[in-house]
Amino acid sequence: MWSDPVADMLTRIRNAIQARHDFVEIPASKLKEEIARILHEEGYVDGWERRSSPPQDAIRIKLRRLPGNREALTGLKRISRPGTRVYVSHLKIPKAQGGLGVTLLSTSRGVMTGRQARHLGVGGEVLCQVW
Repeated sequence: MWSDPVADMLTRIRNAIQARHDFVEIPASKLKEEIARILHEEGYVDGWERRSSPPQDAIRIKLRRLPGNREALTGLKRISRPGTRVYVSHLKIPKAQGGLGVTLLSTSRGVMTGRQARHLGVGGEVLCQVW
C-alpha cells in the first residue's frame, strides 16, 4: 500500500519514459483513470485501458512519441501531497510551464484541467502539473 497513489502513478510514468518503454501499467483506481483520461484528451499519451488482472485491476497507458522519437510527455510534477494539500480558487489556478503545460485539479465536479476549471468557475485541489 502506498501513502500517495497519485505520486506513485506519476513516478511510474516518469520511469517508463526514461526507460523508453511503450507502455506502463499502474494499479487501477477511479482517480487514476480520470488522470489517464485527461492525459489522453490533452494528447500526452496515445491511449489507456483498464485491465482485469488479479489481485487488482490495472491501467495500461500507451506512451506517445513525437516525430524524431521524442517523448510527448517531458515532465510531471505532483503539487498537492498527503501532508500538504494545496487548494485554490478558480482565480488562482496555477499555469504549468507558463501555460504550455496542463494543471490537473480535483474539484466538486470531478477531475479536470485548470483551463476547464477556470471556465466553469470552480476551484479545488491541485493534483499535479504535466508538460
